Amino acid sequence: MKLYNLKDHNEQVSFAQAVTQGLGKNQGLFFPHELPEFSLTDVDEMLKMDFVSRSAKILAAFIGDEIPQDVLEARVRQAFAFPAPVARVTDDVGCLELFHGPTLAFKDFGGRFMAQMLAQISGDKPVTILTATSGDTGAAVAHAFYGLKNVRVVILYPRGKISPLQEKLFCTLGGNIETVAIDGDFDACQALVKQAFDDEALKAALGLNSANSINISRLLAQICYYFEAVAQLPQEARNQLVISVPSGNFGDLTAGLLAKSLGLPVKRFIAATNVNDTVPRYLRDGQWAPKATQATLSNAMDVSQPNNWPRVEELFRRKIWRLDELDSAAVDDAITRESMRELKALGYLSEPHAAVAWRALCDRLNPGEYGLFLGTAHPAKFKESVEAILGETLELPEALAKRADLPLLSHSLPADFAALRNLLMSR
Repeated sequence: MKLYNLKDHNEQVSFAQAVTQGLGKNQGLFFPHELPEFSLTDVDEMLKMDFVSRSAKILAAFIGDEIPQDVLEARVRQAFAFPAPVARVTDDVGCLELFHGPTLAFKDFGGRFMAQMLAQISGDKPVTILTATSGDTGAAVAHAFYGLKNVRVVILYPRGKISPLQEKLFCTLGGNIETVAIDGDFDACQALVKQAFDDEALKAALGLNSANSINISRLLAQICYYFEAVAQLPQEARNQLVISVPSGNFGDLTAGLLAKSLGLPVKRFIAATNVNDTVPRYLRDGQWAPKATQATLSNAMDVSQPNNWPRVEELFRRKIWRLDELDSAAVDDAITRESMRELKALGYLSEPHAAVAWRALCDRLNPGEYGLFLGTAHPAKFKESVEAILGETLELPEALAKRADLPLLSHSLPADFAALRNLLMSR
């Protein structure tokens, strides 16, 4: 598999290099040189396969012969050891539930696949994973890499801007997992990670790698659950499918569009954001004008400069798709609360991120279409806000309950690169 740097097309790397390097020169994202396509017959046959076998076939189409098929399938089996069911909400709307993994969030798919790929590629060479999280990435990455030999993980997150239970899930592990609370928002954390990757001496000394959705292995893993969703739908729903994706850093939407590029039958996508609506405004008026990030109920989407957006634009350019065919919507907190209550009245318990996607879907679904929205996290991960909005007590799943009373092990730092560099080099 060859990939090129979106900021410098002359920089071309293998899949293994892209996974271990994370970013290209000038903080450029890697993008596949070839965009494979399956025929309609292939897709129909694949939709009859089991999740792991189908996912290995999808991933092999991108990775090629860099990893033998039997090894790849074994790694996928290790990574995707939990289901991604579609739950019925109404006759014409379902939720793709991506929160049945160990950290109860969709990031488990990408985090665990990346861990398997890095273990396969790196062997015994020491690696430092440095990543920023707005909530769920941190937990998924921490649990995916926890206890792996020769891997040190450092996770930055905005202090006071993720839910207490999200924080407990990944800041109580210790061992090879170090967590750092930064005085700033997610964009400040992301900027520190990018500065670290621009520091060649630091990169060489630590064997730096990022596990954010900017890493191509995470992105490719996420393609697989879109196929798994469609495999669960009746034929009439497949023919008129609209998917609404709760969007922050836009990795999930990028993966969905790559699934469509492969041949998955999706009529259209909706990019659903909260009030951090850089993309909906851009699609409406053509001006890329990020505003200061605002804190919202759907905090994992509190991103005003989404890192994956250049990949979306590159895919549209390569496929000769028109950007105005990508639907979008921004949903504020008041409507998010109202949407959660409406979902409860329909018999479906949801959290803020999925509620944003559901609202955008309902507002844009046409008669005869079937709508799917992504449930990216278990409601209990947002226990305080969900209980306050819905007026009911949520039971904690075991994965959360066993960490809820453990002490936080995080360092605290200002949003200052020199301070972060010192911390990274101190061990």
